[in-house]
Amino acid sequence: MSSGPSLRVALCQLKPRKGDVGANIAAVTEALPSAVDLAVFPETVLSGYFVEGAAREVALARHELVEALGTPPEDTGCDLVLGFYERGRRGVYNSMAYLTPAGDRYGIVHVHRKVFLPTYGLFEEGRFVEPGREVRAFDTRFGRMGMLICEDLWHSLTPSILALDGAELVLSGCASPARGFGPASPLPANLDEWDRIAARTAKEHGVFVLLAHLAGSEGGKLFAGGSSAWAPDGSLMKRGPLFAEATTCVTVDIGDILRIRQESPLLGDLANALPRLRTSLDRAWAGEQSASGSEGRRPERPERPSGAKRTPSRGRLQPPTRPDDSDLRAIAIDPGLVELALVEFIRDEVVRRRGFKRVVIGVSGGVDSAVSLFLACRALGPENVHGFRLPYATSSPESLEHARLAIEAAGARLRTLSITGAVDAYVDEHESGVTPNRRGNLAARLRSVILFDQSARLDALPLGTGNKSERLLGYYTWHADDSPPINPLGDLLKTQVWDLARHLGVPATIVDKPASADLVRGVHDEDELGISYHRADPILHQLLRGHDPASLARRGFDRKEVRIVWKRLSSTHWKRRLPTVALLSETAIGESYLRPVDY
Repeated sequence: MSSGPSLRVALCQLKPRKGDVGANIAAVTEALPSAVDLAVFPETVLSGYFVEGAAREVALARHELVEALGTPPEDTGCDLVLGFYERGRRGVYNSMAYLTPAGDRYGIVHVHRKVFLPTYGLFEEGRFVEPGREVRAFDTRFGRMGMLICEDLWHSLTPSILALDGAELVLSGCASPARGFGPASPLPANLDEWDRIAARTAKEHGVFVLLAHLAGSEGGKLFAGGSSAWAPDGSLMKRGPLFAEATTCVTVDIGDILRIRQESPLLGDLANALPRLRTSLDRAWAGEQSASGSEGRRPERPERPSGAKRTPSRGRLQPPTRPDDSDLRAIAIDPGLVELALVEFIRDEVVRRRGFKRVVIGVSGGVDSAVSLFLACRALGPENVHGFRLPYATSSPESLEHARLAIEAAGARLRTLSITGAVDAYVDEHESGVTPNRRGNLAARLRSVILFDQSARLDALPLGTGNKSERLLGYYTWHADDSPPINPLGDLLKTQVWDLARHLGVPATIVDKPASADLVRGVHDEDELGISYHRADPILHQLLRGHDPASLARRGFDRKEVRIVWKRLSSTHWKRRLPTVALLSETAIGESYLRPVDY
């Protein structure tokens, strides 16, 4: 293969329809480009990735895959690589198939079953599919290749096996949700990590590495696209766009492999050293220690020389004092990249997933609802965004004016519906002694009821506005602020929402004013929380990364502020979950019967 001709490869990133195998096969066929030799599609492109307990429902046996693909298009004739859930004799697998046209149907050249199944954090793959048990290269009409799926490529052993087995192209399909939107890179942090892995793999083995990434949104998990092709010297050849369906074509010059391997013979070194290292590998696999006769014994503490003095104790070290801006830098975002992701998120979840064209938003005059409003207008067009002002008698006139200002600045449709009469009718007849807080929560829940009714009238979807800080601190009205089915801001801390608002051009009078739920006249968020968002957000960030209150105090955070945040965070988990249901059967919804929210 190293002396063969050039190969034209297309990396095809798609947004699959969750669970609709037929529609996704049609999309794959439609996306096949002409004048290419090989088209590579992402992991699980035929079903979507996060199908959870539905993996068996969408799985195809190999002969079913061939039948479903039908006759190869006459105008392409290219080989095809795609990811799918495979129904095998022993279970369901996350697989990739390499297919080639064979008359009036495709022929399967090779199927790779994913070996490393991520089961941590937001991933539960090992719960629903079986791991593959083999990694090997295979011959095609264009030469010898190997396939890996997503995390398979994160482990250095698997591409090493393929390269030693003669593969000179490593094809990988990926479904990696976008995470990390900091200002240090124009890419989400997970794609930065993929770049490092792909570059290292290509350079170490002298192979081409071609990554096809999934795009779109699945239950709020955003796939960034950004498919990439890497040369045998570790350099980036081409990249696909972010958060969009696209076909990225690249020419692979097979002759580069021999030239680069001669310049940097790392693979040859590995092949020569491997026989000598087999003994070490076998010993490591068996769990044996290196020969020294001291296994299991702790090293003795060296004796202090006679007459040596003890170093006097200096007491407990004082925690370092860190400036506030360093805490905020740790949670800084790239607002342009976040805007791109959230605009695509709204389009995908509103239009593609749920089939709506319009949204309704309750606009309070605060920064959160203004940001959701601006994002929705950019995603759907301002004519498809209905902003509702829903004032109560005690609502601040300033809030009402700021809501109008935000709606007009975004270009959305405006309607004002007073809720005073409805709230007061209930209070006057049934609860004349209602407290201000109860009255405020009544108003918040009634606003939600009205928005859902208006969504039915307008054939629109309610769009949420709550931020991550409020959700973590439990500072919102249950079944009110959190009730819309789609929320673009729910994973942004309040300080990050402010940064995004300035980037989007939300009027400064809205961004710069003190945060307030405007449920009780004259009461701001900081008054009730006992801490500002600028102080709380860095603490929340560290707690979510696994630090406990004691370690944060040692790191220099104010102990009183940490206690405030920790108490609110740890006592409000129930508000962030669906109702608690008594489990009585073996088929409980959400425990045994598992289907994703968008299935």
